[in-house]
Amino acid sequence: MSNQTMIDLSDLHMSEEELFAHVDHSSLESEKITAPRYSYWKSVFRVFFRKRINIVILTLFAVIFAFTYIYPALVQYDPFQNLMDSSAKHLLPQQAISKFGRSIHWILGTGASGQSTFDAVWFGSRISITMAFICALINMTVGIIIGSVWGFSKKVDIVMMEVYNIIGNVPYILFISVLVLIFSAGFWTMVFALTITGWLSIAYFIRTQVIIIRDREYNLASRCLGTPILRIAMKNILPFMTSVIVTLAATEIPSYISYEVFLSYIGMGMSDMSLGRLIYQAENAMLTPGWQFEFWSPVAVASIITVVLYVVGQNLGDASDPRTHM
Repeated sequence: MSNQTMIDLSDLHMSEEELFAHVDHSSLESEKITAPRYSYWKSVFRVFFRKRINIVILTLFAVIFAFTYIYPALVQYDPFQNLMDSSAKHLLPQQAISKFGRSIHWILGTGASGQSTFDAVWFGSRISITMAFICALINMTVGIIIGSVWGFSKKVDIVMMEVYNIIGNVPYILFISVLVLIFSAGFWTMVFALTITGWLSIAYFIRTQVIIIRDREYNLASRCLGTPILRIAMKNILPFMTSVIVTLAATEIPSYISYEVFLSYIGMGMSDMSLGRLIYQAENAMLTPGWQFEFWSPVAVASIITVVLYVVGQNLGDASDPRTHM
């Protein structure tokens, strides 16, 4: 027999009541686990702000947002204010500042009508970014809902696969161009053209993700226990796909701005003074010596906006992955 060591209970520094207290055999108490409290979104932002580059990118995003939505509300912009002054047209920044004085309005020079290029760029950015967010909201909402049902229902899967095989093989840019030509080229026409089939590829991607997740052990166990499909989708599947959805939105929003700029550049975009329309109107300036700055200003701003939106969304998508919260 092994030697048994006697323990002096006085070394535990506990009273007899504490040592010999009655233990309640409660099923609820037995399920309690002593662990730190976990907040999903608090962990998301903790991981996101852990990288200093994200703080810099987010600050740049806040500056863009302020100039896109706050700045146009504080200034009065008239694109034809200097139309009759021939000396105010196609000026470089230093020339515009010399003529009109030191002001933020003239740091990007003037355009073909003598208008402030700086003001025109941010008024155009408001239209382009607003259109992109509306399109993303519609396409993501419809795509996620239909994609979730598509992944669960075999009957829906048969019908939707035929729809996807037919429409999905038509070039997206061609489909948008035809719709813009049929209807008048306006803001809501562009939104309609980008959303009429834009949700289909998102729905197919979500369908694929749902099929991967739905047959995992914990979901099969929930179905065996009689858990409704809707509850399984809302509690077990969609939360797991949060990082995937955020990453998908990060690619969708800049793509709509790119589509709008491209269509406007080839003369098929909105009639509103968007970023694409500004680039289209400044196309001749790119070929004229000394006027190139007028063309590259909206191009640079459009590029910065799309890159910042993409990087913020991608990094937020990475932070939304629970596996990065360890």
